[in-house]
Amino acid sequence: MQTNLAEFIKNSPQGEEAERILRACVHCGFCLATCPTYQLLGDERDSPRGRIYQIKQVLEGQPATAAVMTHLDRCLTCRSCETTCPSGVQYGKLLDIGREVVEHQVSRPLTERFLRWGLRQMLPRPRLFAALFSLGVRLRPLLPRHLRRKLPAGAPRTVSDWPAPVVAQRRMLLLAGCVQPTLAPTINPATARLLADLGIALEQVAEAGCCGAIAQHNGDPEAALAAARRNIDAWWPHIQAGAEAIIVNASGCGVQVKDYGYLLRNDPAYAAKAERVAALAKDPIEVLEAEAERLEPAPDAPLRIAFQSPCTLQHGQKLAGRVEALLARIGFTLTPVAEAHLCCGSAGTYSLLQPELSRQLQQRKIANLQAGEPELIATANIGCLTHLAEAATVPVRHWVELVRVKRNG
Repeated sequence: MQTNLAEFIKNSPQGEEAERILRACVHCGFCLATCPTYQLLGDERDSPRGRIYQIKQVLEGQPATAAVMTHLDRCLTCRSCETTCPSGVQYGKLLDIGREVVEHQVSRPLTERFLRWGLRQMLPRPRLFAALFSLGVRLRPLLPRHLRRKLPAGAPRTVSDWPAPVVAQRRMLLLAGCVQPTLAPTINPATARLLADLGIALEQVAEAGCCGAIAQHNGDPEAALAAARRNIDAWWPHIQAGAEAIIVNASGCGVQVKDYGYLLRNDPAYAAKAERVAALAKDPIEVLEAEAERLEPAPDAPLRIAFQSPCTLQHGQKLAGRVEALLARIGFTLTPVAEAHLCCGSAGTYSLLQPELSRQLQQRKIANLQAGEPELIATANIGCLTHLAEAATVPVRHWVELVRVKRNG
């Protein structure tokens, strides 16, 4: 696609990147068939091709409008279009550029600005989130319906004990996550126990915090870069001391950390370190699939399950099918899931910012997941887990909780 970028962005790193991506797009339309919002709304402006054209117009100097902002806001950033695109268009990177430019040109309503600011302040701070979550549970009957659905009606899940330190030749780091320790406190300890039984010591680094994804996708890229630099600084001494990987249980956070090299490519002080950290970031499947012969289903795990592959796992990290293959190999029966490529509607803060579209996608995904009558739904991302659990009639858990090392050696 030919471009003629405006002077305000033309010779900047953002402009050069946007032009490279725009030139790769041939407007073929293959992306329309796999775009969740286009499937729901049938509006070209709510498709990747339509959004690319709107971003192009803004970058060429046409003033952004509230309508353009709305169409960009409606994108889930699921990147299903990238998996489909025959030209390899890096739509997610272009969307981030477009959103940042539009954010500076269009003023949001006060209530919307406050909501987005509140999410950026609350979600990346685990202690603050835990306190507000606890308060929300107590006040649940008084909250609006779409928020009430996101809070548990019963007792919170019991926090699992972290395994005792193990003497091991292999060491890995763990990104604990911002909301996962509160919403699903059993996942990280389960991962640590599983790796400990495989002879791998897993260490949390207290100084590491939010991966930066919340800021990245909600109009604050500088805060996202600050988060990346803080995490790199926290992990670097441990990497130099021999840590061989950084395990990220939440696939959404995993995509962000694996993108640190790209995000900090123009920072001479961090570019090389960021590339190294990005290369070390691993989803659990990238470690555990090599240990398949030593794994088996956990005693309390139902064997008939449906796996929901998060967009950030299959489209973002390009790990489609690998968790399913491991689970089937070690003894689980996976039920068929139609439209497995489509987003469940969680998408980070999307379910809070676009509740109606999110709800429609949730119902569609639940129907597909439960059509095969599984006893449990497994997933690989905390956002998907909590979003699906709102509507599912069977339990929803992270897949690492369903697996253990064989006890017979």
